Amino acid sequence: MGQLNIAGILLSELTTTVPRSRVTEPELVMDDPSQVAAYAQAGREGGSLAPLYLYHTGMLAELIRPGDLVVDLACGPANQLAQVARVNPEARFLGIDLAPGMLAQARELVAGQALDNVEFKLCDISNLAFLPDHSVDVIMSTLSMHHLPDAALLGRVFDEIARVLKPGGAIYVADLGQLKSERSIAMFAGQYADDQPAVFTQDYLNSMRAAFSVGDFRRASLPIADMARVQSTFMVPYMVVVRSAPRREWSASLHDTLRAMKAALPAHQRRDLWSLRQFFRLGGVSSRYLA
Repeated sequence: MGQLNIAGILLSELTTTVPRSRVTEPELVMDDPSQVAAYAQAGREGGSLAPLYLYHTGMLAELIRPGDLVVDLACGPANQLAQVARVNPEARFLGIDLAPGMLAQARELVAGQALDNVEFKLCDISNLAFLPDHSVDVIMSTLSMHHLPDAALLGRVFDEIARVLKPGGAIYVADLGQLKSERSIAMFAGQYADDQPAVFTQDYLNSMRAAFSVGDFRRASLPIADMARVQSTFMVPYMVVVRSAPRREWSASLHDTLRAMKAALPAHQRRDLWSLRQFFRLGGVSSRYLA
């Protein structure tokens, strides 16, 4: 992806004999104003996370049907959520986050895009008591689970997901995966250091150190094992996804919309998107909407 040294990362991961331990983030709730602003800006369309967000939007296109209620767990500033809601105007979206500052950014973004199919709620994602059993069509979450302090709480989140999802519903949870080598983490986190605020690069470094392992996700997602698979990027679990099988009929218009969004990316971000697609595809993860 970009100038990322994939060969160097593969070598580092394959030759590391004593894996590093997970290190929780300094803060559970991201509500420091400088962190919130940097994270929100880096993820805006045109920011360094744009290819990653478009990738997830393409993956979610396989799952979201018109009329669905989609809940985004730990939605943050809603960069991802706003994009998904914009290309799925006939679905309803609810973004949940525990940080008031993040939700303030999210509401501002959604209002600026005049999106009328998105609402927000301040809530702990491990306790969705306000949602009735079997009331949600799709659960989504991107780059968020690593904020949880431990695997036990990750398990509680998936218990809640299993409770609120309707029969025939779908899940798409994508997050950073635990790498073995600190050197690998530094290479990933520093990839865009020259193009983004230093606080964002540091936050990305902290996030990668706090990532859960593929095994953690497999154990946590056992309550929905009949609804989703746990997969990761090829050879190196830089990213992990828990996702359901496609459930939406093919939409040529949505495919055209996503293709136009891809074409509008700067050349270097189109290359990043292509690399990300290949990294996932070799791990068995793909979407027709990204072809």
